[in-house]
Amino acid sequence: MTFDPVTLATPFFILAIILEVALARLGRTRTHYETKDTAASLIMGLGSTLAGLLVGGVVAVATLYVYQHRLFDIPMTAVWAWIGLFLLEDLTYYWFHRLSHERRFWWAAHVNHHSSQHYNLSTALRQTWTGGVAGTWALWLPLAFLGFPPAMIAIQKGISLVYQFWIHTEAIGRMPRWFEAVFNTPSHHRVHHARNPRYLDRNYAGILIVWDKLFGTFQPELDEEPCRYGIVKNLGDFNILRVAFHEWAGMLADVARHPRHALGYLFGPPGWSHDASRETSRTLRAQWQAEQAQQAEPASRSKVA
Repeated sequence: MTFDPVTLATPFFILAIILEVALARLGRTRTHYETKDTAASLIMGLGSTLAGLLVGGVVAVATLYVYQHRLFDIPMTAVWAWIGLFLLEDLTYYWFHRLSHERRFWWAAHVNHHSSQHYNLSTALRQTWTGGVAGTWALWLPLAFLGFPPAMIAIQKGISLVYQFWIHTEAIGRMPRWFEAVFNTPSHHRVHHARNPRYLDRNYAGILIVWDKLFGTFQPELDEEPCRYGIVKNLGDFNILRVAFHEWAGMLADVARHPRHALGYLFGPPGWSHDASRETSRTLRAQWQAEQAQQAEPASRSKVA
């Protein structure tokens, strides 16, 4: 049986959530919990686990098939192999996560993770039911083609998921500067979950924040601009089917209404429309930057005067 970090960490997840709820009730942290919101996150987490079991066989067969045609034989017992896999898997996660935000088809599978207007440890469990159908698991197949054993890849993916649990909290402010410079932290990930125009589509990291710095998607959390959580247009209710499928339904409705523009509605950025009547992250950020420039102009004139 393959070592599964997520299964082993599940009791810790539960205890950590209970502890965070208790600290929030005692007023010891600024973290907020809402019963219906937390229930939605937990149900999404359970459904994601069940959905993973349904597609797990397909993923395993595909990974084993690719591994049989591998380029190299990489031993699981070598320290260098684990270091190499850690870096390559984390880089793969960065691009998976970025794709899941920048293209609507994969955003439809990922958006539910961002649909909570609260940011706490239960939000980490608000996972997709449709990620397997979206096929993003295929991005990890090149690791098997290189020669990393499937069990090794599965373990490293589990380690990444376990790491990412603890960063879903407002109970932790800033980590030490050296840690913030290299690793993903609660501060960095709060930015990722924020819907402020400044913060949209930033900080895609799994474990290492260095990928965002390398590829130009890093944004630090600013004390003068608190994070507002959720999605650009929040759902407004806790209907679990809406949480899981609302973007799929909206996307397919757009394709049905505008079949000539189907590719744009499927694979354009979220918010894309053929007549530019909707707003994407890029247009929202551009509007915000223009507003900032207008506000700064009178101040600069007064200094000159």
